[in-house]
Amino acid sequence: MAKIRLFIDHPLAAGQPVPLEAGQAHYLSGVMRQKAGDQITVFNGRDGAWLAQITEAGKRGGSLDLIRQSAPQQDPPDLWLMFAPIKKARTDFIVEKAAEMGAARILPVQTDFTNSERIRQDRLQAHAVEAAEQCGGTFVPAVEDLQALSRLLDGWHPERRILWADEAIAGPAQTLSGLMPGPWAILIGPEGGFSEPERRRLSALPFVTRIALGPRILRADTAAVAALALWQANLGDWRKVKQDESDI
Repeated sequence: MAKIRLFIDHPLAAGQPVPLEAGQAHYLSGVMRQKAGDQITVFNGRDGAWLAQITEAGKRGGSLDLIRQSAPQQDPPDLWLMFAPIKKARTDFIVEKAAEMGAARILPVQTDFTNSERIRQDRLQAHAVEAAEQCGGTFVPAVEDLQALSRLLDGWHPERRILWADEAIAGPAQTLSGLMPGPWAILIGPEGGFSEPERRRLSALPFVTRIALGPRILRADTAAVAALALWQANLGDWRKVKQDESDI
């Protein structure tokens, strides 16, 4: 199996040539020392993973020939992650881990106490791509631009439930065993927590479920990983894997 995995925003099908952008060609030839005839794995987030052979790679671009599909497309559960951006490196961490852990969509939100007023959406999307390349996934979650939480809630469809990781109710971690699978979103607050008006609004929404993530108050980046793991283990595709193994 090819060790190098590369995200290619191009349709993938057997026998189809695939162009390489200049940056991708440089990465393969200049960084990874690959040459014509070497094989890599490529994916586009839609058509699964494909074994490809390098036909050309240079400073100005290159091309690949697709050999065969090496893995089917595997999409994550219908789970979104909403979080208030924090310091740059920790925001990058949240996006990377959300992509690795199977979030289908990542939504940075502006809250009353959010420290960042803007984000580099293109840079965060690139981090999501890199995470998918490294973790063996075939899906890349879309990272949306920063938007106000209040505006997002104004247009929220109630069929998508929100799992609110509320630091104010720190206590024994919950298993979520009583909740139903389906479309969900996890909400992680800013470093200063939610304001009282935000807390009142969230508490009043019928599609919001508050949970504790254990007896200690977690940093926002840690809370995002903990909440994603908790949801995946109880309602997501980690649970499906456990069920499949028990049937063997």
